[in-house]
Amino acid sequence: MSPESQEFLATFVSESFYYWASVLMLLIHVGFLAYEGGAARTKNVLATMVKNLMTLSLVGLTFFFFGWWVYNAFPLFPLQGGIVGPWTDPASEGTVGDVLALVQASYPWSPALGPNLADNLTGVFWFAFALFAMTTASILSGAVIERIKLGSYAILAIVLGSFTWVVAAAWGWNPYGWFFTQMGYHDFGCSAVVHAVSGFFALGVVINLGPRIGKFDSQGKPRVIMPHNLPLTMVGLMLIFVGFYAFLAACVIFVPGQTGEISIYGTPMTLASVGVSTTLALSAGLIGAYMGSKADPFYTISGGLAGIISVGAGMDLYSPAIVIVLAFIGAYTMPFVGNAIERAGIDDAVGAFAVHGYCGMFGSLMVGIFAAGYPMPEGIPAINFGAQLIGALICAVLLGFIPGYGVSFVLKKLGMLRVSEAEEIAGLDLADFGIGGYPEYSILPEQNGHPSVATLEMTEVSPKS
Repeated sequence: MSPESQEFLATFVSESFYYWASVLMLLIHVGFLAYEGGAARTKNVLATMVKNLMTLSLVGLTFFFFGWWVYNAFPLFPLQGGIVGPWTDPASEGTVGDVLALVQASYPWSPALGPNLADNLTGVFWFAFALFAMTTASILSGAVIERIKLGSYAILAIVLGSFTWVVAAAWGWNPYGWFFTQMGYHDFGCSAVVHAVSGFFALGVVINLGPRIGKFDSQGKPRVIMPHNLPLTMVGLMLIFVGFYAFLAACVIFVPGQTGEISIYGTPMTLASVGVSTTLALSAGLIGAYMGSKADPFYTISGGLAGIISVGAGMDLYSPAIVIVLAFIGAYTMPFVGNAIERAGIDDAVGAFAVHGYCGMFGSLMVGIFAAGYPMPEGIPAINFGAQLIGALICAVLLGFIPGYGVSFVLKKLGMLRVSEAEEIAGLDLADFGIGGYPEYSILPEQNGHPSVATLEMTEVSPKS
């Protein structure tokens, strides 16, 4: 085989790898559609699902117009200086010019994002990152169901999906990012960069949004608002699990000219180890949440995701035994965090903060303990707890909670954040679309003086006095 053919084959294999991993990541959004649709009550199922479709579309467009540029433009901000990355010779320093070249390639009008036979990879990397961005924004979606205005949600999803998490990725999930180059931060599976950012962002939003009508009694004690279709919710999370195998596979750097797979930080790894560790984390997480929640079905199925997030940051470094222990601990403690948030008067409808915010922080910090001292490429500090703590706090607070709280606070003051009490009681399906998610119910007549199912749906929850 000629050198040109070998180069073409290597490029095609790499391009295909990221293309199909990104396609399979769409299953995460199929899962969110089912998960949140099932978690909502029947009067809100259509509005909940449409909100998820809008997440996909709005973040897809805004990530094209500016999110991808942010990832390539922000690695050195607010710091400057020499940079070393795994895509360069470890013995040589990169330059700010390397970053500027990436920035230019990330403009929306760049030839690199169009049909361009000279560059097969930039566009497919954009595709993978766009799916990352959509996933990050979707984490917010479940926390705010049944009471947020679609327009305000769209603004929040764009801020989270196409800006704040992208800054976190530029700083902490980038071979040129200053979290990595200056501190030695390590977050292979984006425990903090994606999950802590989105979980804490969601916490800031739901504080301003307030609880659903009827969620708390007159003494402030939380009431259980059950999903209208718990089996659909569980199937949705299973689809999310499948998509997360692809998400983590797409975190592997597999490009032409390399002798093997590496992480974004230049550390050697294998795709096989991702498969082993993800499976073990999923299994241990389900068992941990089952035990921690005393067999609550909703928390149990969420435990699979909690387990994966709890080990995601160090999945490329951990032995299987460490994966099992950390995934179990993260998922076991997750229900306690979710219940504590409820007792504090905060209505996080799907436990997004507990699963993503708490487990994301946990996952990032554990790397600083169980992988402390692991060597990085020449010139990069070894993994250390201080770097993990600082990076996780910046992700959670500066790029997560503060923007989420701040933007939602402004929307609240403008009267744009929450639907009216009448719309919430009637259901967002009727308010937004004029039909219910199960329209056949609406033709049922009154029988023996009892109201129809549709009437019962309309009066399911009365306003809190």
